[in-house]
Amino acid sequence: MPQPTPLITTEQLAAILGDPNLRLYDCTTYNEPVPPGSDVPYRAVPGDKTFAAGHIPGADFLDLQGEFSDKSAQQFFMMPDVAQLEAAFGRHGLDASKTIVLYSIGTMMWSTRFWWMLRSLGVDARVLDGGLDKWKAEGRAIETGAPKGYPATTFKANPRAGFFVDKNTVKARIGDSSTVIVNALGPQFHQGLEPSRYGRPGRVPGSVNVPAATLANADKTLTTPADAEAKFAAQGVTRDKNVIVYCGGGISATIDLLLLTQLGYDKLTLYDASMGEWARDPSLPIETD
Repeated sequence: MPQPTPLITTEQLAAILGDPNLRLYDCTTYNEPVPPGSDVPYRAVPGDKTFAAGHIPGADFLDLQGEFSDKSAQQFFMMPDVAQLEAAFGRHGLDASKTIVLYSIGTMMWSTRFWWMLRSLGVDARVLDGGLDKWKAEGRAIETGAPKGYPATTFKANPRAGFFVDKNTVKARIGDSSTVIVNALGPQFHQGLEPSRYGRPGRVPGSVNVPAATLANADKTLTTPADAEAKFAAQGVTRDKNVIVYCGGGISATIDLLLLTQLGYDKLTLYDASMGEWARDPSLPIETD
């Protein structure tokens, strides 16, 4: 059965803006291009400048790569240890007893990434459907300047198992009839028809393609549950399967995961390192059309 939506509309957020129980966060990061031949696929740049230029009143800013990722990892945005996350979320006043709302600019994938991370820590948050783009398009209030933040808290995680898997688990599940592996990248990258900034072109063998971009509308909101259900079903993604989702860096795949969660799927996991690791490891198999 469909679950209570992890989304919140702009109308619903506007109605609680200013509530002392609200904790509102802009999660935006930008992946900027790098010169050909670079050792990294892109440069991760926090969205603090666009935050200062305009944000939803009262919001704080979360720097995904700077504070909430494992900087010792070869890939960007890798899930760090629980202690690092407890300290970082605590600094930003995040409290599981509060109403937590996440948003981003341009695409919802940055806010859905934080949503998935928080779920893995035992905290349920809401994601603003359409993000700042829809909020601004509706002419709603905007504030400028640096984040004022919230009073610091002691954040205590209650980690839930199974939210992230590594390459060994993914490799072991290739060809497993009880598992479906879903690629959230675009079809040209899934099929290996274009050069990949992550390394070898192609996909995890046997994986199916439900691009995150096809799950969003022109106004940046996510598609309807019925449309999402049809897109996943067309690729053989059913509730009886263990579902592993991946993309390039473990970010856009969380859009797929949010919609699957909304639809009531509960055997879900994210291959965190995704193609940023897989495509660069010659010991791992890769498939193209």
